[in-house]
Amino acid sequence: MKVLNYRILLREEDEGGYTVLVPSLPGCVTFGDTIDEAVRMAKEAIELYLESLHEHGETIPTEQRTFEYNISIEANV
Repeated sequence: MKVLNYRILLREEDEGGYTVLVPSLPGCVTFGDTIDEAVRMAKEAIELYLESLHEHGETIPTEQRTFEYNISIEANV
């Protein structure tokens, strides 16, 4: 079994809880009431996503050659 690592983004929602996005897996989104729950839900969502890709014979995306960079801009909003 191969160990894969995926970056997740957690967004705190106004109504409570956290939405989780997995940038390397388009459409892989989940939610948790707490950060710990959101992380657990993300792991489950990623596992199911990868299982579906494997069952359909599709390529499993990795984060190799993926770089993260934050950009700051001034905006009149």
